[in-house]
Amino acid sequence: MRIAVTGSTGKLGTVVARELRSAGHEVIGLDVEGARGPGFVKLDLTDYGQVIDALGGVGDQHEGVDALVHLAAVPAPGIRTDVATFHNNITATFNVFWAAARLGIDRIVYASSETVLGLPFDTPPPYIPVDEAYPARPESTYSLVKHLEEQMAIELVRWNPQLAITALRFSNVMNPDDYAEFPDFDADATLRKWNLWGYIDARDGAQAIERALAVAGPGFQRYIIAAADTVMSRPNAELVAEVFPEVELRGELGVHDTLLSIEKARRELGYAPRHSWRDGPDPASR
Repeated sequence: MRIAVTGSTGKLGTVVARELRSAGHEVIGLDVEGARGPGFVKLDLTDYGQVIDALGGVGDQHEGVDALVHLAAVPAPGIRTDVATFHNNITATFNVFWAAARLGIDRIVYASSETVLGLPFDTPPPYIPVDEAYPARPESTYSLVKHLEEQMAIELVRWNPQLAITALRFSNVMNPDDYAEFPDFDADATLRKWNLWGYIDARDGAQAIERALAVAGPGFQRYIIAAADTVMSRPNAELVAEVFPEVELRGELGVHDTLLSIEKARRELGYAPRHSWRDGPDPASR
């Protein structure tokens, strides 16, 4: 497919563009920053005219795309003011969704967020492992936007029955260079309790996107996307007993299994995370 990837110069977007190209797809990167060249278009996603123009075709770059991967955003709370984060992220997402629907691009995969699960869990989760079954619990302006984006997607697929929108609730994105810091987390269980000690290797994030592009049918679906394990060497039972002693446990925790359940993504998308910080350095695949 020819796939437009917004946020193609970001931490996850760079890896996603690389992996999609390696899988044989043509990628058109769209971002506010980046070097001019083949396969990249610089634009402001908060300007609808630029968005629909870029998706519809740009000079000799392309004459339209088959699918859209939307990753561009202010990527976390606290980077910009709450108002700036809200205005940027909701406007950019509306623009790319609306432009895609108008142009007949009927396959969209985009970055939602683990934050809609109730992060930083100052109010404990309703149960552990957490999954997609309970209502969103946004606790920041950033997370509120992610929740509203999911609600917007639900209505857009109702209006456009041929449209497939898949929301991937990515955990904290990591690259191999980040893994050297992980052993330090063991000293204090509360350092990473804010997302139940979760993470996602960017390469597995790319895999989840490729699987969603391949198999998602019309309609809206949401999936938690995390690594198969936690960031901790300490066992799950010890961590949960110390930090969330009153929270209901649903099923086996495993020793180091992710507490951000990826069972729905495994079952419906065929998602199978291949990378773990426990495997040690892997320079060739960075």
